[in-house]
Amino acid sequence: MSTLRQQMIEAMCQRGFSKRTHKSYLEVVRSFALYFNQSPDKIQARQLQDYFDYLVQQRGLGGNSCRLHLHGLRFFYLHVLNRPEFDIPIVFPKKKERIPELLTRTEVQQIIEACPNDKHRVMLLTCYGCGLRVSELVQIKIQHIDGERQLLRIEQGKGSKDRMVVISPSLLQRLREYWHSHHPKYWLFPNANTPKLHLSVTTIQKQFRRAKQATGITKAGGIHALRHAYATHQLENGIAITQLKQQLGHKNL
Repeated sequence: MSTLRQQMIEAMCQRGFSKRTHKSYLEVVRSFALYFNQSPDKIQARQLQDYFDYLVQQRGLGGNSCRLHLHGLRFFYLHVLNRPEFDIPIVFPKKKERIPELLTRTEVQQIIEACPNDKHRVMLLTCYGCGLRVSELVQIKIQHIDGERQLLRIEQGKGSKDRMVVISPSLLQRLREYWHSHHPKYWLFPNANTPKLHLSVTTIQKQFRRAKQATGITKAGGIHALRHAYATHQLENGIAITQLKQQLGHKNL
């Protein structure tokens, strides 16, 4: 173990940092040194900004990840090496984001049909059919479905405001078939291993990516692309803007 690494570990132990922080900060300093191909004690403060430009523009890191790097580097240089010149403001450049490309009706159908698991397939169908956020999708409860009025209550959506969403007759029929075959008791889409919990957001996001990959569709965007597609397709069908805003839970479009 290098002397610098040992000094950093001792400094973190003295401050009671968690094992997770130990690991994160050590990796931050290691990555920083590798980028410049220098021992970290040889790197100058003026090089910091170049490194953060690289993190955002080349590695695609977001704000939280960049802040972790900044905190780790500042700790190392200020508290281990005692180099106050590293306490300088850093500007995080804006991350280049790929705008989700609109999925056609045919592509949406292909993705849904490519999902091999029936529960996940119904989830994608519901996400698109009701224009839901993925966080809203996983938290649907059986009691939220009003079959008689063909409505779905979205509980505590964005802005903590409940709203009612229209369910098409075909989607309602599919949900009934799903209920009869899977018998969910509380959550409409429960966790398979722990039914008292709903399925996780990451699980259905992963299933969407796999299904899209299986179709060969290369358009940018994750599961949120289904919500974008729903909004666009509804407008093409002639839905009023005010009604669409209410359906999506938006103040503005």
